[in-house]
This record gives sequence, C-alpha cells and structure tokens, in this order.
Amino acid sequence: MDSFTKDIQVRWSDLDPNFHLRHSVYYDWGALCRIEFLYAYGLTTGIMNELHFGPILFREECVFKKEIRLGDKVTIGLKLLKGRRDFSRWTIQHDILKDNDVVSAILTVDGAWLDTQKRKLAVPPPQVSQVFSQMPFGEAFQWLD
Repeated sequence: MDSFTKDIQVRWSDLDPNFHLRHSVYYDWGALCRIEFLYAYGLTTGIMNELHFGPILFREECVFKKEIRLGDKVTIGLKLLKGRRDFSRWTIQHDILKDNDVVSAILTVDGAWLDTQKRKLAVPPPQVSQVFSQMPFGEAFQWLD
C-alpha cells in the first residue's frame, strides 16, 4: 500500500483559549487513524477481543510545526517506520497536514501487542500480523531484528 490517510474535521471543542488546536487532540487523531486503518483491513475491536490481543503504546511524541485552526482542511496519514518481522514491536509515524500540503505536526508512536488475558507482551496471532503487514512503509523503514 502506498498511503493511508484520513480526513479530519476540526471541531470547536478541539480548540484551546488561543483558538488553535489543543495539543492533546493530535494524540487523539493518531489513535483514530491507527484504529481506522485496522478496521479498514478487517481487524476490528471485536476480533481483537476474540483473539485476546490489543495494541499498547510505549512512547508517543508529537513535534508541532504549524498551527491548526477552525476551518483548516486537515488530513492524517500513517506509515510504519520500524518493525519486527513478526510485528510484535513497531514504530508508526503520523503526518498531520493542513490545506493538503502544510506539515502541521509529526506524531510518532512506539508500540507492541498485548495478550489481554495474560496481560503480557506477545507475538500477535497471524490475523493481526497479516493486517499489520499491509500498513504503508516509510521511506527509511527498517526491520528491528
């Protein structure tokens, strides 16, 4: 896959007292984009619940570049920057753009898969790895193992 993007609507409640996007909204949009990607490839929360697996984050960092204001056209994408071949660990980058080409923020997350019954990190089942392997790879993608 070359790209995965999601159009975002800026809501009044997303703004801070300075009338630009609150910092925490960027993180919410990243989570939305990741879940939308998984759903688009058939990995719903219902299936993750049946398999007793779910994603977990170790680190989440956002670098803010340009303000986003009410009325801006916003898109968020995702790409895999790093990953183990079994997709048990991974790094995803979200590019948040306004007005089609202005980089407003770059959000990077490091994560893994959690066995929700054992409450331990684990190698995901084949269904999870199959979906995760469909994620677009970044230009400088690197395998971790």
